[in-house]
Amino acid sequence: MSKTRNTTPDMHNKPRRSAVKAAPKLGAAKKSNNDHYDVMIIGGGLSGGALASLLGTEGFRVACIDRDAPVTQTTEEFDGRTTAISWGSQKILDRAGVWDELDPLACPIRTIDILDGGSPVLLRFGSEEVGDQSFGWIFENRLIRIALFNRMKELDSVDHLAPAQIEKLEQNGDVMQVTLKGGRTLTAPLVVGADGRNSFTRDWAGITSRSWSYNQRAIVCVAEHEHPHNNVAVEHFHEQGPFATLPMMDGPDGSYRSSVVWTEHCPEHQSALKYPQDVFDAALTARFPDQYGWVRQAGGRFAYPLGLQHAHTYTATRLALVADAAHGIHPIAGQGLNLGFRDLDALCDILIAARDDGSDFGSDEILARYERARRADNMAMAGATDSLNRLFSTGLPPLPLLRKIGLKMVAKFPPAKQFFMQQAMGAGSGSRGLLHDLVREAKTAS
Repeated sequence: MSKTRNTTPDMHNKPRRSAVKAAPKLGAAKKSNNDHYDVMIIGGGLSGGALASLLGTEGFRVACIDRDAPVTQTTEEFDGRTTAISWGSQKILDRAGVWDELDPLACPIRTIDILDGGSPVLLRFGSEEVGDQSFGWIFENRLIRIALFNRMKELDSVDHLAPAQIEKLEQNGDVMQVTLKGGRTLTAPLVVGADGRNSFTRDWAGITSRSWSYNQRAIVCVAEHEHPHNNVAVEHFHEQGPFATLPMMDGPDGSYRSSVVWTEHCPEHQSALKYPQDVFDAALTARFPDQYGWVRQAGGRFAYPLGLQHAHTYTATRLALVADAAHGIHPIAGQGLNLGFRDLDALCDILIAARDDGSDFGSDEILARYERARRADNMAMAGATDSLNRLFSTGLPPLPLLRKIGLKMVAKFPPAKQFFMQQAMGAGSGSRGLLHDLVREAKTAS
Protein backbone atom coordinates (compact mmCIF):
# COMPACT_ATOMS: atom_id res chain seq x y z
CA MET A 1 0.00 0.00 0.00
CA SER A 2 1.04 3.59 -0.49
CA LYS A 3 2.67 5.34 2.40
CA THR A 4 3.21 9.00 3.13
CA ARG A 5 6.52 10.63 2.31
CA ASN A 6 7.86 13.77 3.82
CA THR A 7 10.67 14.83 2.32
CA THR A 8 8.82 40.50 19.39
CA PRO A 9 11.30 42.64 20.76
CA ASP A 10 14.29 43.03 18.50
CA MET A 11 17.91 42.86 19.51
CA HIS A 12 20.12 45.61 18.16
CA ASN A 13 23.47 44.39 19.41
CA LYS A 14 24.92 41.02 20.34
CA PRO A 15 22.35 38.19 20.13
CA ARG A 16 20.94 36.72 23.29
CA ARG A 17 22.22 33.42 24.63
CA SER A 18 20.32 30.49 23.21
CA ALA A 19 17.44 29.24 25.32
CA VAL A 20 16.83 25.89 23.64
CA LYS A 21 14.09 23.88 25.25
CA ALA A 22 14.30 20.14 25.56
CA ALA A 23 12.28 18.19 23.02
CA PRO A 24 8.74 17.60 24.27
CA LYS A 25 7.53 14.17 25.26
CA LEU A 26 5.79 13.35 22.02
CA GLY A 27 4.23 10.36 20.36
CA ALA A 28 1.36 9.91 22.80
CA ALA A 29 -1.19 11.49 20.48
CA LYS A 30 -4.62 12.39 21.81
CA LYS A 31 -7.23 9.76 21.05
CA SER A 32 -10.52 11.21 19.92
CA ASN A 33 -13.78 9.34 20.38
CA ASN A 34 -14.81 10.60 16.96
CA ASP A 35 -12.55 9.99 13.98
CA HIS A 36 -14.40 12.45 11.75
CA TYR A 37 -12.59 15.76 11.31
CA ASP A 38 -13.07 19.06 9.56
CA VAL A 39 -9.67 18.72 7.86
CA MET A 40 -7.08 15.96 7.59
CA ILE A 41 -3.50 17.14 6.94
CA ILE A 42 -1.03 14.68 5.45
CA GLY A 43 2.47 15.69 6.54
CA GLY A 44 3.47 17.03 9.93
CA GLY A 45 6.60 19.03 9.16
CA LEU A 46 6.93 22.79 9.40
CA SER A 47 4.05 23.52 7.01
CA GLY A 48 1.74 20.73 8.12
CA GLY A 49 2.29 21.50 11.80
CA ALA A 50 1.78 25.22 11.24
CA LEU A 51 -1.49 24.62 9.34
CA ALA A 52 -2.76 22.26 12.05
CA SER A 53 -1.91 24.89 14.68
CA LEU A 54 -3.61 27.66 12.69
CA LEU A 55 -6.79 25.68 12.14
CA GLY A 56 -6.82 24.27 15.66
CA THR A 57 -6.46 27.75 17.13
CA GLU A 58 -9.52 28.75 15.11
CA GLY A 59 -11.50 25.82 16.53
CA PHE A 60 -11.41 23.38 13.60
CA ARG A 61 -11.15 19.66 14.33
CA VAL A 62 -7.92 18.59 12.67
CA ALA A 63 -5.99 15.35 12.20
CA CYS A 64 -2.32 15.90 11.34
CA ILE A 65 -0.84 12.63 10.04
CA ASP A 66 2.93 12.26 9.88
CA ARG A 67 5.15 9.32 9.00
CA ASP A 68 8.05 10.28 11.26
CA ALA A 69 8.14 10.23 15.04
CA PRO A 70 8.28 13.75 16.51
CA VAL A 71 11.25 12.87 18.71
CA THR A 72 13.18 11.92 15.55
CA GLN A 73 12.31 15.18 13.81
CA THR A 74 13.73 17.32 16.61
CA THR A 75 17.31 16.06 16.34
CA GLU A 76 20.08 17.96 14.56
CA GLU A 77 20.81 14.85 12.48
CA PHE A 78 17.27 14.81 11.03
CA ASP A 79 17.43 18.36 9.68
CA GLY A 80 20.46 20.59 10.11
CA ARG A 81 18.92 23.52 8.29
CA THR A 82 17.88 26.90 9.58
CA THR A 83 14.96 28.98 8.35
CA ALA A 84 14.56 32.71 7.91
CA ILE A 85 11.07 33.53 9.19
CA SER A 86 9.97 36.74 7.49
CA TRP A 87 8.05 39.60 9.07
CA GLY A 88 4.90 38.31 7.35
CA SER A 89 5.42 34.72 8.54
CA GLN A 90 5.99 35.92 12.10
CA LYS A 91 2.44 37.28 12.05
CA ILE A 92 1.16 33.90 10.86
CA LEU A 93 3.05 31.99 13.56
CA ASP A 94 1.71 34.40 16.13
CA ARG A 95 -1.79 33.73 14.84
CA ALA A 96 -1.08 30.00 15.19
CA GLY A 97 -0.19 30.48 18.86
CA VAL A 98 3.49 29.48 18.67
CA TRP A 99 5.36 32.78 18.48
CA ASP A 100 5.52 33.31 22.24
CA GLU A 101 7.51 30.08 22.54
CA LEU A 102 9.71 30.91 19.54
CA ASP A 103 10.43 34.56 20.36
CA PRO A 104 13.15 33.89 23.01
CA LEU A 105 14.95 31.70 20.46
CA ALA A 106 14.83 34.24 17.64
CA CYS A 107 17.83 35.97 16.11
CA PRO A 108 16.57 39.00 14.16
CA ILE A 109 17.92 40.16 10.81
CA ARG A 110 18.50 43.90 11.11
CA THR A 111 20.59 44.40 7.96
CA ILE A 112 20.85 42.63 4.61
CA ASP A 113 24.04 43.10 2.57
CA ILE A 114 24.17 42.06 -1.09
CA LEU A 115 27.48 41.55 -2.89
CA ASP A 116 28.39 40.29 -6.35
CA GLY A 117 31.69 38.58 -7.11
CA GLY A 118 34.64 40.56 -5.78
CA SER A 119 32.62 43.73 -5.27
CA PRO A 120 32.10 45.56 -1.99
CA VAL A 121 28.54 45.81 -0.66
CA LEU A 122 26.42 46.95 -3.61
CA LEU A 123 23.04 47.08 -1.88
CA ARG A 124 22.18 47.30 1.81
CA PHE A 125 18.76 47.05 3.41
CA GLY A 126 18.61 48.47 6.92
CA SER A 127 15.87 48.08 9.52
CA GLU A 128 15.95 51.85 10.10
CA GLU A 129 14.46 52.18 6.59
CA VAL A 130 11.39 50.11 7.51
CA GLY A 131 10.23 51.66 10.75
CA ASP A 132 12.94 49.83 12.75
CA GLN A 133 11.27 46.48 12.02
CA SER A 134 13.35 43.34 11.53
CA PHE A 135 13.40 41.80 8.08
CA GLY A 136 13.05 38.38 9.63
CA TRP A 137 14.27 36.00 12.31
CA ILE A 138 16.59 33.00 12.04
CA PHE A 139 15.71 29.70 13.71
CA GLU A 140 17.00 26.17 13.64
CA ASN A 141 14.30 24.10 11.95
CA ARG A 142 14.16 21.66 14.85
CA LEU A 143 13.23 24.47 17.26
CA ILE A 144 10.29 25.47 15.09
CA ARG A 145 9.21 21.83 15.03
CA ILE A 146 9.35 21.60 18.82
CA ALA A 147 7.16 24.70 19.17
CA LEU A 148 4.64 23.35 16.65
CA PHE A 149 4.54 19.91 18.28
CA ASN A 150 3.94 21.55 21.66
CA ARG A 151 1.16 23.69 20.21
CA MET A 152 -0.62 20.77 18.55
CA LYS A 153 -0.39 18.82 21.80
CA GLU A 154 -2.09 21.56 23.80
CA LEU A 155 -4.91 22.11 21.29
CA ASP A 156 -7.85 19.87 22.17
CA SER A 157 -9.22 20.07 18.63
CA VAL A 158 -6.00 18.73 17.03
CA ASP A 159 -4.95 15.08 16.89
CA HIS A 160 -1.27 14.80 15.96
CA LEU A 161 -0.86 11.23 14.73
CA ALA A 162 2.84 10.40 14.55
CA PRO A 163 4.44 8.15 13.69
CA ALA A 164 1.62 6.96 11.45
CA GLN A 165 1.58 5.35 8.03
CA ILE A 166 -1.25 5.61 5.54
CA GLU A 167 -2.39 2.29 4.09
CA LYS A 168 -5.21 3.72 1.99
CA LEU A 169 -6.53 7.13 0.91
CA GLU A 170 -9.85 7.22 -0.91
CA GLN A 171 -12.85 9.37 -1.65
CA ASN A 172 -16.07 8.02 -0.20
CA GLY A 173 -19.00 10.16 -1.24
CA ASP A 174 -18.78 13.58 0.37
CA VAL A 175 -15.78 12.69 2.55
CA MET A 176 -12.17 11.65 2.16
CA GLN A 177 -11.21 8.52 4.06
CA VAL A 178 -7.76 7.60 5.38
CA THR A 179 -6.97 4.14 6.69
CA LEU A 180 -3.85 3.98 8.84
CA LYS A 181 -1.58 1.02 9.32
CA GLY A 182 -3.20 -0.83 12.21
CA GLY A 183 -6.71 -0.31 10.88
CA ARG A 184 -7.78 3.08 12.28
CA THR A 185 -10.01 4.94 9.80
CA LEU A 186 -10.35 8.73 9.66
CA THR A 187 -12.71 10.85 7.58
CA ALA A 188 -13.03 14.53 6.68
CA PRO A 189 -14.58 16.60 3.90
CA LEU A 190 -11.12 17.93 2.99
CA VAL A 191 -7.60 16.50 2.81
CA VAL A 192 -4.62 18.84 2.64
CA GLY A 193 -1.30 17.62 1.30
CA ALA A 194 1.56 19.24 3.22
CA ASP A 195 3.99 16.39 2.58
CA GLY A 196 6.79 18.11 0.69
CA ARG A 197 8.21 18.00 -2.81
CA ASN A 198 7.88 14.21 -3.08
CA SER A 199 4.23 14.47 -2.09
CA PHE A 200 2.32 11.22 -1.77
CA THR A 201 -0.89 13.26 -1.71
CA ARG A 202 -0.09 14.99 -5.00
CA ASP A 203 0.83 11.69 -6.67
CA TRP A 204 -2.32 9.99 -5.35
CA ALA A 205 -4.46 12.77 -6.84
CA GLY A 206 -2.69 12.45 -10.20
CA ILE A 207 -1.57 16.08 -10.14
CA THR A 208 1.42 16.65 -12.40
CA SER A 209 4.13 19.25 -11.98
CA ARG A 210 6.41 21.33 -14.10
CA SER A 211 9.93 20.89 -12.77
CA TRP A 212 13.61 21.10 -13.58
CA SER A 213 16.92 20.76 -11.83
CA TYR A 214 19.37 23.65 -11.48
CA ASN A 215 22.24 21.15 -11.37
CA GLN A 216 23.21 22.82 -8.12
CA ARG A 217 23.28 21.65 -4.55
CA ALA A 218 23.11 23.61 -1.31
CA ILE A 219 25.74 22.81 1.30
CA VAL A 220 24.24 23.73 4.66
CA CYS A 221 25.96 23.99 8.01
CA VAL A 222 26.34 26.13 11.12
CA ALA A 223 29.55 28.15 11.39
CA GLU A 224 31.26 29.67 14.41
CA HIS A 225 33.25 32.85 13.89
CA GLU A 226 35.65 35.07 15.79
CA HIS A 227 33.62 38.29 15.81
CA PRO A 228 29.86 38.95 16.19
CA HIS A 229 27.61 39.11 13.13
CA ASN A 230 25.74 42.18 14.43
CA ASN A 231 22.47 40.75 13.08
CA VAL A 232 23.61 41.08 9.46
CA ALA A 233 22.56 38.62 6.74
CA VAL A 234 24.82 38.46 3.70
CA GLU A 235 23.89 37.29 0.19
CA HIS A 236 27.06 37.04 -1.89
CA PHE A 237 26.57 36.09 -5.53
CA HIS A 238 29.20 33.92 -7.18
CA GLU A 239 29.38 32.35 -10.61
CA GLN A 240 28.60 28.89 -9.18
CA GLY A 241 25.71 30.21 -7.12
CA PRO A 242 24.99 32.38 -4.08
CA PHE A 243 26.76 32.05 -0.74
CA ALA A 244 24.54 33.19 2.12
CA THR A 245 25.29 33.74 5.80
CA LEU A 246 22.41 34.17 8.21
CA PRO A 247 22.84 35.42 11.80
CA MET A 248 22.03 32.90 14.53
CA MET A 249 21.69 32.97 18.28
CA ASP A 250 24.95 32.52 20.19
CA GLY A 251 25.85 28.93 20.96
CA PRO A 252 25.40 27.46 24.46
CA ASP A 253 29.08 28.24 25.10
CA GLY A 254 28.67 31.86 24.00
CA SER A 255 30.24 31.33 20.57
CA TYR A 256 29.19 33.59 17.71
CA ARG A 257 27.27 31.63 15.08
CA SER A 258 25.84 32.01 11.60
CA SER A 259 24.01 29.61 9.31
CA VAL A 260 25.63 28.94 5.93
CA VAL A 261 23.85 28.13 2.66
CA TRP A 262 26.58 27.52 0.10
CA THR A 263 25.26 26.89 -3.42
CA GLU A 264 27.64 24.98 -5.67
CA HIS A 265 27.61 23.72 -9.25
CA CYS A 266 30.19 20.98 -9.67
CA PRO A 267 30.52 17.18 -9.92
CA GLU A 268 29.67 15.40 -6.69
CA HIS A 269 33.21 14.21 -6.13
CA GLN A 270 34.37 17.86 -6.11
CA SER A 271 31.68 19.00 -3.69
CA ALA A 272 32.58 20.95 -0.56
CA LEU A 273 30.60 18.27 1.27
CA LYS A 274 33.65 16.04 0.83
CA TYR A 275 36.32 18.56 1.87
CA PRO A 276 38.58 17.61 4.79
CA GLN A 277 37.70 19.67 7.85
CA ASP A 278 40.68 22.02 7.66
CA VAL A 279 40.06 22.69 3.95
CA PHE A 280 36.37 23.31 4.56
CA ASP A 281 37.07 25.73 7.42
CA ALA A 282 39.59 27.61 5.27
CA ALA A 283 37.03 27.83 2.44
CA LEU A 284 34.42 29.19 4.86
CA THR A 285 36.83 31.83 6.17
CA ALA A 286 37.66 32.89 2.60
CA ARG A 287 33.97 33.27 1.69
CA PHE A 288 32.83 35.09 4.82
CA PRO A 289 33.30 38.88 4.94
CA ASP A 290 36.58 39.89 6.59
CA GLN A 291 34.87 41.41 9.65
CA TYR A 292 33.87 37.92 10.88
CA GLY A 293 37.49 36.93 11.53
CA TRP A 294 38.27 33.23 11.53
CA VAL A 295 35.42 30.86 10.71
CA ARG A 296 34.97 27.15 11.35
CA GLN A 297 32.23 24.58 10.94
CA ALA A 298 30.17 23.69 14.01
CA GLY A 299 27.95 20.62 13.86
CA GLY A 300 26.99 18.59 10.80
CA ARG A 301 27.38 19.27 7.10
CA PHE A 302 24.37 18.61 4.84
CA ALA A 303 23.70 18.72 1.08
CA TYR A 304 20.38 19.29 -0.71
CA PRO A 305 19.79 19.19 -4.51
CA LEU A 306 18.21 22.36 -5.90
CA GLY A 307 15.44 22.57 -8.47
CA LEU A 308 12.14 24.21 -9.27
CA GLN A 309 8.81 22.41 -9.04
CA HIS A 310 5.32 23.80 -9.52
CA ALA A 311 2.11 21.78 -9.57
CA HIS A 312 -0.16 22.35 -12.56
CA THR A 313 -3.06 22.66 -10.14
CA TYR A 314 -3.20 22.93 -6.35
CA THR A 315 -6.50 21.09 -5.99
CA ALA A 316 -8.37 17.91 -6.86
CA THR A 317 -11.67 16.52 -5.63
CA ARG A 318 -11.78 17.27 -1.88
CA LEU A 319 -8.03 17.81 -1.81
CA ALA A 320 -5.67 20.80 -1.66
CA LEU A 321 -1.88 21.09 -1.80
CA VAL A 322 0.10 23.60 0.22
CA ALA A 323 3.72 24.73 0.51
CA ASP A 324 6.36 22.44 -1.04
CA ALA A 325 3.74 19.91 -2.13
CA ALA A 326 2.42 22.64 -4.44
CA HIS A 327 5.59 24.60 -5.24
CA GLY A 328 9.29 24.34 -4.53
CA ILE A 329 11.61 27.21 -5.42
CA HIS A 330 15.31 28.07 -5.36
CA PRO A 331 16.49 29.26 -1.92
CA ILE A 332 18.25 32.31 -3.42
CA ALA A 333 15.83 34.71 -1.70
CA GLY A 334 15.18 32.59 1.39
CA GLN A 335 11.43 32.72 0.79
CA GLY A 336 10.43 29.08 0.22
CA LEU A 337 8.87 28.36 3.62
CA ASN A 338 7.53 31.90 3.89
CA LEU A 339 5.74 31.47 0.56
CA GLY A 340 4.24 28.24 1.87
CA PHE A 341 3.08 29.94 5.05
CA ARG A 342 1.11 32.39 2.90
CA ASP A 343 -0.72 29.35 1.47
CA LEU A 344 -1.64 28.26 4.99
CA ASP A 345 -2.85 31.69 5.99
CA ALA A 346 -5.03 32.01 2.89
CA LEU A 347 -6.51 28.52 3.25
CA CYS A 348 -7.29 29.15 6.91
CA ASP A 349 -9.15 32.39 6.07
CA ILE A 350 -11.09 30.66 3.29
CA LEU A 351 -12.15 27.82 5.59
CA ILE A 352 -13.24 30.27 8.30
CA ALA A 353 -15.42 32.05 5.73
CA ALA A 354 -16.81 28.69 4.59
CA ARG A 355 -17.65 27.76 8.16
CA ASP A 356 -19.41 31.09 8.69
CA ASP A 357 -21.43 30.50 5.50
CA GLY A 358 -22.20 26.88 6.33
CA SER A 359 -20.35 25.75 3.19
CA ASP A 360 -18.77 22.36 2.54
CA PHE A 361 -15.04 22.67 3.31
CA GLY A 362 -14.12 20.35 0.43
CA SER A 363 -16.46 21.76 -2.20
CA ASP A 364 -15.19 22.71 -5.64
CA GLU A 365 -16.09 26.34 -4.97
CA ILE A 366 -13.99 26.54 -1.81
CA LEU A 367 -11.03 24.81 -3.46
CA ALA A 368 -11.23 27.08 -6.50
CA ARG A 369 -11.18 30.08 -4.17
CA TYR A 370 -7.96 28.80 -2.61
CA GLU A 371 -6.34 28.24 -6.00
CA ARG A 372 -7.22 31.77 -7.13
CA ALA A 373 -5.91 33.24 -3.90
CA ARG A 374 -2.46 31.67 -4.12
CA ARG A 375 -1.48 30.77 -7.66
CA ALA A 376 -0.41 34.20 -8.94
CA ASP A 377 1.77 35.00 -5.90
CA ASN A 378 3.45 31.58 -6.01
CA MET A 379 4.11 31.73 -9.73
CA ALA A 380 5.55 35.23 -9.45
CA MET A 381 7.98 34.19 -6.70
CA ALA A 382 8.95 31.01 -8.56
CA GLY A 383 9.67 33.03 -11.68
CA ALA A 384 11.59 35.68 -9.77
CA THR A 385 13.85 33.23 -7.95
CA ASP A 386 14.45 31.26 -11.14
CA SER A 387 15.44 34.42 -13.01
CA LEU A 388 17.63 35.67 -10.18
CA ASN A 389 19.50 32.38 -9.97
CA ARG A 390 20.11 32.32 -13.71
CA LEU A 391 21.16 35.97 -13.76
CA PHE A 392 23.53 35.78 -10.81
CA SER A 393 24.99 32.31 -11.45
CA THR A 394 26.89 33.23 -14.60
CA GLY A 395 30.11 35.01 -15.40
CA LEU A 396 29.39 35.50 -19.08
CA PRO A 397 29.92 39.12 -20.16
CA PRO A 398 28.30 41.59 -20.05
CA LEU A 399 26.02 40.20 -17.29
CA PRO A 400 28.38 40.75 -14.33
CA LEU A 401 28.70 44.44 -15.20
CA LEU A 402 24.95 44.78 -15.78
CA ARG A 403 24.23 43.12 -12.43
CA LYS A 404 26.43 45.58 -10.59
CA ILE A 405 24.84 48.52 -12.39
CA GLY A 406 21.37 47.19 -11.60
CA LEU A 407 22.08 46.72 -7.89
CA LYS A 408 23.56 50.21 -7.64
CA MET A 409 20.48 51.65 -9.38
CA VAL A 410 18.18 49.90 -6.89
CA ALA A 411 20.24 51.32 -4.02
CA LYS A 412 19.77 54.86 -5.38
CA PHE A 413 16.09 54.57 -6.38
CA PRO A 414 13.91 54.57 -3.21
CA PRO A 415 10.70 53.11 -4.75
CA ALA A 416 12.63 50.13 -6.16
CA LYS A 417 14.50 49.65 -2.91
CA GLN A 418 11.26 49.79 -0.93
CA PHE A 419 9.74 47.15 -3.19
CA PHE A 420 12.64 44.75 -2.64
CA MET A 421 12.65 45.35 1.11
CA GLN A 422 8.94 44.58 1.20
CA GLN A 423 9.60 41.29 -0.58
CA ALA A 424 12.43 40.49 1.85
CA MET A 425 10.01 40.98 4.74
CA GLY A 426 7.57 38.52 3.17
CA ALA A 427 4.80 41.07 3.09
CA GLY A 428 3.20 39.42 0.08
CA SER A 429 1.41 40.89 -2.88
CA GLY A 430 -1.53 42.01 -0.78
CA SER A 431 0.44 44.37 1.46
CA ARG A 432 1.03 47.35 -0.80
CA GLY A 433 2.25 50.33 1.15
CA LEU A 434 3.33 48.24 4.13
CA LEU A 435 6.77 49.81 4.44
CA HIS A 436 5.41 53.32 4.00
CA ASP A 437 2.96 52.66 6.83
CA LEU A 438 5.67 51.23 9.09
CA VAL A 439 7.93 54.22 8.56
CA ARG A 440 5.05 56.65 9.10
CA GLU A 441 4.01 54.90 12.32
CA ALA A 442 7.59 54.98 13.60
CA LYS A 443 7.88 58.71 12.88
CA THR A 444 4.55 59.37 14.58
CA ALA A 445 5.59 57.40 17.65
CA SER A 446 8.83 59.37 17.92
